[in-house]
Amino acid sequence: MPNRLSRETSPYLQQHANNPVDWYAWGDEALERAREEDKPILLSVGYSACHWCHVMAHESFEDAAVAEVMNRLFVNIKVDREERPDIDQIYQLAHQMLTRRPGGWPLTMVLTPDGAPFFGGTYFPKEARFNLPGFPQLLERIAQAWRESRSEIGEQNAALLAALANTQPGAAAHHSELTSAPIDAALRSLKTSFDSRHGGFGGAPKFPHPAEIELCLRRHAAAGDDAAQRVATTTLEHMALGGIYDQLGGGFARYSVDAEWQIPHFEKMLYDNGPLLRLYADAWTVTRNPLFARIAEETAGWVMREMQSPEGGYYSSLDADSEHEEGKSYVWTRQEAQAVLSSDEYAVLASHYGLDGPANFENTHWHLRVARALAAVAEGLRRSEDECARLLDSGRKKLFAVREKRVRPGRDEKVLVSWNALMIAGMARAAAVFGRDEWLQSARKALAFIRGTMWRNDRLLATSRDGRAHLNAYLDDYAYLIFALIELLQSDFDPELLVFAGDLAEVLLDQFEDKERGGFFFTSHDHERLIQRPKPSYDNATPSGNGVAALALQRLSSLTGEPRYAVAAERALAQFHAPYTEHPGSHCTLLMALEEHQVPVRTVILRGPREECLPWSHTLAQLYLPHSIVLAIGSGEQALPPVLAKPAGAQVNAWVCEGLSCLAPIARLDELIEQVSKPGKIQ
Repeated sequence: MPNRLSRETSPYLQQHANNPVDWYAWGDEALERAREEDKPILLSVGYSACHWCHVMAHESFEDAAVAEVMNRLFVNIKVDREERPDIDQIYQLAHQMLTRRPGGWPLTMVLTPDGAPFFGGTYFPKEARFNLPGFPQLLERIAQAWRESRSEIGEQNAALLAALANTQPGAAAHHSELTSAPIDAALRSLKTSFDSRHGGFGGAPKFPHPAEIELCLRRHAAAGDDAAQRVATTTLEHMALGGIYDQLGGGFARYSVDAEWQIPHFEKMLYDNGPLLRLYADAWTVTRNPLFARIAEETAGWVMREMQSPEGGYYSSLDADSEHEEGKSYVWTRQEAQAVLSSDEYAVLASHYGLDGPANFENTHWHLRVARALAAVAEGLRRSEDECARLLDSGRKKLFAVREKRVRPGRDEKVLVSWNALMIAGMARAAAVFGRDEWLQSARKALAFIRGTMWRNDRLLATSRDGRAHLNAYLDDYAYLIFALIELLQSDFDPELLVFAGDLAEVLLDQFEDKERGGFFFTSHDHERLIQRPKPSYDNATPSGNGVAALALQRLSSLTGEPRYAVAAERALAQFHAPYTEHPGSHCTLLMALEEHQVPVRTVILRGPREECLPWSHTLAQLYLPHSIVLAIGSGEQALPPVLAKPAGAQVNAWVCEGLSCLAPIARLDELIEQVSKPGKIQ
């Protein structure tokens, strides 16, 4: 019989609905039972695309004998870390404190009935191996400790809760201490850890780190730092040519298991691909590298083809596994490729993608990555590069068509506001750069879904699936969505979006801001009480919510003239001064907000007939102007904040402003380009 998880919206929880384990979702029912029966809680946290989560589920949670031990000794709670990032953050940090090792998924924690953790780990095998104890035997020992060592557990809990409390940032800095020094320190750190041979930072495993790449691009724009540009563009180029990028279908996997970007952990997450889409569009404006344009086009195509629901919202992820094997949907044997391709196509693809070399996946299969540039392939085959390009294109299409007939990886079809916002921002920026209206329409559809389904009673709900939206939204939901709205406003100005951004900002200040110290809590003031209330500052796989909030609020203040937004952003920057000064490389999003605090963002306002404003805005969109907001506001728009309500005549005029200070209107596009291309304050 299905257990309680069958009623949940999370595909991950529903994957466990037929386990013999007596699972609960996180909530009062489970916590109350633990208190009444004086049983410890076994908390298991994972997500639907997680390979080792599936392994532990197949080995232990689907096994009746293991389930009997779990049900007899514990109250068992299963959590989707994507729906409940608040719980995941707290217990990942607790795991690090208890074990002195980094966490991961599946996260396996044992809690007292009041939620205090006293044992932690990640994956445990059913039987002892990998220097890990067998899971059922481990559970018996933990239960014995709960019965016999209660006082020691209590002492450990007290120390752990005190340590968690000490992770909160201390006193805020004075505004005079907000200087560019941490930005310079972060750039030095990134240059030091940069892998000049393969791109990226450090060694294996290697993650994309979009915030770090973006900071490097921005410093090149602001200060002419060519070394910073090389860090960014070299990394983006190697990622695009590597196996972390899906060479047939577009889109990026979560990370590479090696330092050369060859073999990915095959799951594809929406939250990576949104920022990367925006980055590749930006990198194209800096370099005009056609590779970057192709990657943007293919990634946007993948998103619209595979990740957008008919209702408009973007799905969360694609699994790493199909048919219980990681990467099975993506890898090839030579025989499979040869059966599909003509001999000429195979000659080109084998040389280009490395099929003519040793197998690179489990010694038996090939995962496609660019092993030789097309020019080198053409030279080796004594063919023209144009002919090889045609053969490559036709061969890729054939392989993709065959791959589409394979068993697909599972797709997590819940819609998360925060991850949708990251993709909306990416699609909107790429649409503006490349003039692709279908990408803009995709972003608009996703936003319409959020507003229609997940914005209720002037508050956001975090997650939705099958028509059911629920759970209080988090800091990231509000901050990312405000930022995405500002990107959309630059793609196609709509005063309603500016009003919606203001509505979100009011909730952000009312429900999330720490009124005493500054900065923003991850959960709202009316959220359920947990053992800690995080106020995170660092970038993780997703950008810092506090960093994006500060960045978005400063920009929104420029667009609305509302000073409270800028004040809240400055208070956040002051609150996290110590963390981003001590660990600048981990706080790149906050440092981008600090950068715009030091030199305020420019607002470029185009007024005039709409059809004449659009060519101006498209030209500006093809320039890399990360410290400018460009709004093409047609003559017909009337309900505007005073800071945007510039006169609209019969021809296009542009105002370049910082706050309330504006230059005289500019009536020539070449003169406007010259002005906005100057670094620093308006001149």
